[in-house]
Amino acid sequence: MLREISAQRITETVKHLCIEANCFLPQDMKDRIQESFEAEPWPQAREILERIIENYQIADETARPICQDTGMACVFVTVGQEVHIDGDLTEAIHEGVRQGYTEGFLRKSVVRDPLDRVNTGDNTPAMIYYDIVPGDKVEITVAPKGFGSENMSQVKMLKPSDGLQGVKDFILKVVEDAGPNPCPPIVVGVGVGGTFDKAAFMAKKALMRSSDARHPEPFWAQLEAEMLEKINQLGIGPQGFGGKTTALCVNIEKCPTHIAGLPIAVNINCHVTRHKTEVL
Repeated sequence: MLREISAQRITETVKHLCIEANCFLPQDMKDRIQESFEAEPWPQAREILERIIENYQIADETARPICQDTGMACVFVTVGQEVHIDGDLTEAIHEGVRQGYTEGFLRKSVVRDPLDRVNTGDNTPAMIYYDIVPGDKVEITVAPKGFGSENMSQVKMLKPSDGLQGVKDFILKVVEDAGPNPCPPIVVGVGVGGTFDKAAFMAKKALMRSSDARHPEPFWAQLEAEMLEKINQLGIGPQGFGGKTTALCVNIEKCPTHIAGLPIAVNINCHVTRHKTEVL
């Protein structure tokens, strides 16, 4: 028997997730920033990290946005096959974003057309990604994505012969090209394999993984650790003022690909790596 969930409940959930995600940094991110502050020897870098800590503490205490760029709403929805939504699921999500950004007094940054640049006035449409799985639950994650970091992301179709070294070189190149622009310290999401679009999706999804969780396969977990170390040796540092804290973590996702290709995407997030999840 199907379990029924109302579209109104979806809207209410998305609304409060939009507000909470923008105001409360996940604990794992707070932990990584605090650890970086304690380990950072460069005075200017320590001062920037101290201000970042103060900023998210004020956001916690006042329930105000951590950053003025409250992002484009990226919504990841996992829907159980035994669930029936009483209404239009997509429109329910858009309505939740509309209400959340309006009632939460969050900055509305979406334009209706990439060239005429007219603001939609309510931060819709959201970017929605669906996954259908067994079960009778719906999991919704709202991840507001600011474009200071989004604009620094890149995708490249490597040749298979580029191999592991090509993957490493591209990740480092993207971070070097970004420099101070994405408000470091950053979180680096990487997608390897699939197709052009799948690699980009995996890179975005990788940003949702907790910084406490490494890739389940030892080879890829080791690569994450190695790339984090190399990125932090670049010396970009917090807000580009130098130091050893350029990135807080590197998360890599991978999947099978074609014999003729090696797609790779790097999606960068600033230290305000916001995401909030609820299971219905």
